[in-house]
Amino acid sequence: MKRREHRAAKWWGDQTLGAMFRANAARVPARLAVADAPNRSAFAFGEPRRLTYVELEGEVDRIASALSSNGVGKDDIVLVQLPNIVEIIAVYFACAEIGAIVSPIAVQYREHELREISRIMAPRAFICGTQVKGAVRPAAAQASMPAATTLFTFGPDAPPGAVDLSTAPASAAAANDRHPLSDADDVFTICWTSGTTGTPKGVPRSHNHWAAIGPVTHRAAQLNDGDVILNPFPMINMASIGGVIMSWLQSAGALALHHPFDLAVFLRQIADEKPAFTLAPPAILNMILQDEKLAALLNLASVRTIGSGSAPLAPAMVRGFQERYGVAIVNLFGSNEGVSLASGPDDVPDPEERATYFPARSEFPSLYGASGGHMRLRLVDPASRREIDEDSRMGELEIAGPTVFEGYYNAPDQTAAAFSSDGWYRTGDLFEYVDGKRLLKFVGRNKDIIIRGGMNIAPEEIDQLLSGHPNLIEACAFPVPDPVMGERIGLAVVPKPGETVTLEGVSAYLKSRGVAVFKFPEKLYSIGPLPRNALSKVLRHEVRERALAGGERQG
Repeated sequence: MKRREHRAAKWWGDQTLGAMFRANAARVPARLAVADAPNRSAFAFGEPRRLTYVELEGEVDRIASALSSNGVGKDDIVLVQLPNIVEIIAVYFACAEIGAIVSPIAVQYREHELREISRIMAPRAFICGTQVKGAVRPAAAQASMPAATTLFTFGPDAPPGAVDLSTAPASAAAANDRHPLSDADDVFTICWTSGTTGTPKGVPRSHNHWAAIGPVTHRAAQLNDGDVILNPFPMINMASIGGVIMSWLQSAGALALHHPFDLAVFLRQIADEKPAFTLAPPAILNMILQDEKLAALLNLASVRTIGSGSAPLAPAMVRGFQERYGVAIVNLFGSNEGVSLASGPDDVPDPEERATYFPARSEFPSLYGASGGHMRLRLVDPASRREIDEDSRMGELEIAGPTVFEGYYNAPDQTAAAFSSDGWYRTGDLFEYVDGKRLLKFVGRNKDIIIRGGMNIAPEEIDQLLSGHPNLIEACAFPVPDPVMGERIGLAVVPKPGETVTLEGVSAYLKSRGVAVFKFPEKLYSIGPLPRNALSKVLRHEVRERALAGGERQG
């Protein structure tokens, strides 16, 4: 029913992502399509590759032929563990050609994660590299999966029994007689997320789910035909598929790849590839502005916009890039399930507002001609579940519409818990309306809320408030059990070199900014660098575990 409604409203249509790529290859065959990082051989196999659209199309045909001739077909799940190299882009569109489902995972995943994911979905094929820094060896990975899973590899020295995709021959029939098996309503990807228990949850998304969400970042980033995009985020989830691959398909430009994050290489690529748009974690952008030597190396002449998110943005950083370099920072907030908020210079011109707020309503044309909001949203009280209709009152974000997934893979109980009784996805993200419901302010995660003496405190808010502290590189707040107050506020800090951070100093800084006293941290911890996931997002639960297990403490 919903699918018919989305099509009737022209948010969904008939084009697969593979058809979009083919159209670009036909229109601009000689244009550069994809380029490896210059240090490819340092983290993977082989020398850097640069392919035009027609060359990439040839790789897609070759890999599609190899997969299908080895028994992979429509609706088969293909588990993919590759870094950001040309091959991962070719695999995506090869699977689109034969109707297979791509399930990408982080290169850091090892046997435990592979066993858990394979238990949930039993992949028909597993594709990996033979030489990838930090990744599990192919033979060990294969041993963690069902016996029926076929191993495909890229790179030298393929293990016995594996199908070597680096040397698989091209098929003239594949190039001359293309018959895509995918339908736009078919599931194209299953990406992975974790709940409060850490159990992986598969998020199926169709070609049309991605098409509906595609214009969000493309518009906010002010991209034009032929623009270069530099992507340092792993090609495994919403950030890179919805934000990067979909923007690349709409721009028919070049996609410059980067992985794992290396600041010197990243700055070199900005100068050499001349991207119009790139992405970077907030901590990196803060570091660049604070380090005059790094700032002097930065050549942003080609860059119009930089996307950032996964953590609160410092208003001073967003303002600094705009004033110093004329570059607009785009504040991005998304999830595999279908949340897609983008605060760009067109919607929120003021840079300090853009660091903190998202437009509550964002209108733009869809790929199929619809206009208006791509995503319906509402805020509801976490306790009563009543809808909130006024400013400055914290509520859980719920969403509905053509961008929203339809349920977790093979997990009916988790799916039921994720949706409201009237079918809205419950994000677990806490926001407030601002300025007569014109804007949204992110204040934290429902599950991360610190409840101190009956007062709800969002730890992300404390992180953001302390982002401008002169002696801090970064900080992370979390709940600490307390027999009297229920919970108190703990804070893990990473001081700048040569600086000291104390509880008294943190309290004085927050007091100078007019912050309510009940939000002041009461216990300070030093645990070294803060642990992060593959997207460079701080893992708050792990920070808490390390701090309580033996971090150096004040208070």
